[in-house]
Amino acid sequence: MDKLIIQGGQPLHGRIRVSGSKNAALPILFAALLVDGEILYRNVPRLADIRTTLKLLDILGCETVFENNEARVLPGALKCEAPYELVKTMRASVLCLGPLMAKLGEAKVALPGGCAIGARPVDMHLKALERMGATFDLEQGYIHGTCDRLKGAHIQFPFPTVGGTENLLMAAALAEGETVLDNAAREPEIVDLANFLNFCGANISGHGTSQIHIHGVERLRGCTYRIMPDRIEAGTYLAAAAITDGELEVERCPLFEMESVADKLREMGMSIEEQGDIVVAKRGNGLHGVDVVTQPFPGFPTDMQAQVMAVMCVAEGSGMIRETIFENRFMHVLELARMGANIALDGRTAVVRGVKQLTGAPVMASDLRASASLVLAGLAAKGATEVARIYHLDRGYENIEAKLKAVGAKITRAKE
Repeated sequence: MDKLIIQGGQPLHGRIRVSGSKNAALPILFAALLVDGEILYRNVPRLADIRTTLKLLDILGCETVFENNEARVLPGALKCEAPYELVKTMRASVLCLGPLMAKLGEAKVALPGGCAIGARPVDMHLKALERMGATFDLEQGYIHGTCDRLKGAHIQFPFPTVGGTENLLMAAALAEGETVLDNAAREPEIVDLANFLNFCGANISGHGTSQIHIHGVERLRGCTYRIMPDRIEAGTYLAAAAITDGELEVERCPLFEMESVADKLREMGMSIEEQGDIVVAKRGNGLHGVDVVTQPFPGFPTDMQAQVMAVMCVAEGSGMIRETIFENRFMHVLELARMGANIALDGRTAVVRGVKQLTGAPVMASDLRASASLVLAGLAAKGATEVARIYHLDRGYENIEAKLKAVGAKITRAKE
């Protein structure tokens, strides 16, 4: 396994480019299972999760080629089984369930793995698909579903579920009749998925709102499609400018899609301004603590909670962070404390009291966004920080050490 070694205390200056969105690319790649014809995906990030997804598509019967941030996928004779060996490494693998049920009438998908940040059960996916005519059994760790052609239904989610909305959006695209998703998730990545499906000939409206209408069609055709920029990566680089007291020009920064993050960083004392096609981020007269509550979009994203916590560790005063999405997403707190952070935990609430200086230390990443928070803390800390288990980081950030090094960070990758 690799680790990152960071010599902190260097303000970051320069231009940094945001890659394609991992959270948008994964469901859009799985949507290839629905399509008759070749698809060319552009702006696909080079990430471990992308490689896993393409391997799974190959196993399911597609032909895939990935180079220069472009993926070509040609669906072939599809198979219905997604094996545990791949699914265990990436929770998003469950997103092949809806497309396989719609296309083949059968799916056998291993129960998913991924980051250890909470239970994140798939029961809402299954209950919604059952309303469309599917039946499911649990067989030796696999979800086995069968159906005739799925039929449109009115589905009310008990709360907005990103993965559930994505799975049902894909399943309904080829279903018979109209499907209505109520209390649907509104994340920009869902909008990107719906836009892709519409490019392929689907009939979807209302995406980006809490009620989505899908009129099923007989077939979908291939197309060329560009994946949206990664709003979480962009937010991480805005946080890097803040925590190092630097100034970064962020290219391809989807500011509209990350308004809640930009607003919270501005409240902390940052200047974030659009200048043409870039966003310029820098610290103002100082940073101060704020209160943050994670919420479904358009609220503050849980995927930015750890990064903003790292910034608050060196801000003046105190602030409170309440995590409402996942029950186990404060595992980075103990690692930040090893670097001198002052954080008090009470269930799903963390109170962060800023300190003048973090100190470098050996720390261990527990999940993808926790990894990013430890890198940010290392950039600001006095001395050397070693971040272990960065395979989590490689699941969601393309060439992060090269991008940070190009804007002044002293960061290297080494073997543990």
